[in-house]
Amino acid sequence: MKSIVLEGTLRTETGKKAANHLRKTGEVLCNLYGGKENVMFSAPYNSFNPIVYSPDFYQVEVKLDGKSYTALVKDVQFHPVTDKIQHIDFLELIPGKTVVAEIPIVLVGQAAGVKAGGKLVQKLRKLKVKSTPENLLDKVEVNVEKLQLGKSIKVRNISEANFEILNPLAVPVASVDVPRALRGSFKAGGNDEEEEEAPAVEAAETAAE
Repeated sequence: MKSIVLEGTLRTETGKKAANHLRKTGEVLCNLYGGKENVMFSAPYNSFNPIVYSPDFYQVEVKLDGKSYTALVKDVQFHPVTDKIQHIDFLELIPGKTVVAEIPIVLVGQAAGVKAGGKLVQKLRKLKVKSTPENLLDKVEVNVEKLQLGKSIKVRNISEANFEILNPLAVPVASVDVPRALRGSFKAGGNDEEEEEAPAVEAAETAAE
């Protein structure tokens, strides 16, 4: 899985006054939990741009005063007016200990229904999974080449043995919508876009080495 380094400083003072001072100096307050102890720290605001605003899924190597922790971002709090990052919670990854994460879904291939004039629509962007850190992936690739006009791939069609999928099974992942110009001929041909869904597909694993 992809990794990104975040260098921070342990927080020795707590309270509103200390927190406001750090924010005024361009720091973001952070909390790391899930391991043997909770760790409070701060890091420069600009350090979080590739972590918070990227569509990619990363594990974060948090470096604090000579110690290193492997973690995932679990919660980001933004200022209600300026929308600036105010606080971030990190979950420490412990080998063998299950965690819940949301992995980006990437559609692969050109759908057969698109070739027939339809429009491919991705309905679900992230897959919520329960897994150990060793089995987390950068992304889940879903092949849509066999997806026909008016059909959909649902969560139940994703076959993945390395983690438990937590999304409702009936939630659509992607569909090929029938454009207005084709709807008359599509229905005349006896097709019903709600009648069936795409055949089961396997999710391709992509993990950084």
